[in-house]
Amino acid sequence: MNPTAAILLIGDEILSGRTRDSNGNLLAKRLTAAGIDLKEIRVVPDEPDAIVSALNPLRAAYTHVFTSGGIGPTHDDITADAVAAAFGTGIDVREDARAILATNYDNPEDLNDMRLRMARIPDGAKLIDNPISKAPGFSLGNVHVMAGVPVIFAAMLDSLLPTLTGGAPVRSVSVRIDRPEGSVAAGLAALAQAFPDVSIGSYPFVTSGGFGTNIVARSRDIERLARVEKQLLTFR
Repeated sequence: MNPTAAILLIGDEILSGRTRDSNGNLLAKRLTAAGIDLKEIRVVPDEPDAIVSALNPLRAAYTHVFTSGGIGPTHDDITADAVAAAFGTGIDVREDARAILATNYDNPEDLNDMRLRMARIPDGAKLIDNPISKAPGFSLGNVHVMAGVPVIFAAMLDSLLPTLTGGAPVRSVSVRIDRPEGSVAAGLAALAQAFPDVSIGSYPFVTSGGFGTNIVARSRDIERLARVEKQLLTFR
């Protein structure tokens, strides 16, 4: 069995529609390639109780939980405190995180109290490197806390993923069928029954020429996947 994962997206801006999430999509692709199965994506507002209430069942259910957002310098960046509360541990400015942040400023006074919020790390956490803006993320237990800014999230993921143990990567094939979904549904059901170890998804589309269906099959077994693809090609 592959390790499992969830991502907790934190931010009022996502729930309001002001910001379109891309971190969940990136994580899904990267974890699939690493052999870690992403099982759930959840979004919560910038509210401590909401974060704790979501985080605790997720970290109990999955091998890894990734969070995105809420670790900046402003008053509404509360993720680090909420994670500490979920684990029942203390949190304070940590000297190694402070030293990393200090490299951003020629004048020590520029590392003010609000910027130092980004150096507040829960007790016992391990820092996640951030080569973009220096402000570190952190891992506590099986929870990996990272920035919400997509380019920084991606950089932190580059730092973190090599340290995690994965399983067998999932491969996929896609077959386009220029026929309505209903005309291939019975055949797909039979194929899914014959290959229960292969995930087969049907995704209809509409073009100026009419209705069509993209069929995506996914499996860790390359040979079984090839057999399914061969059968899908007969549906055209």
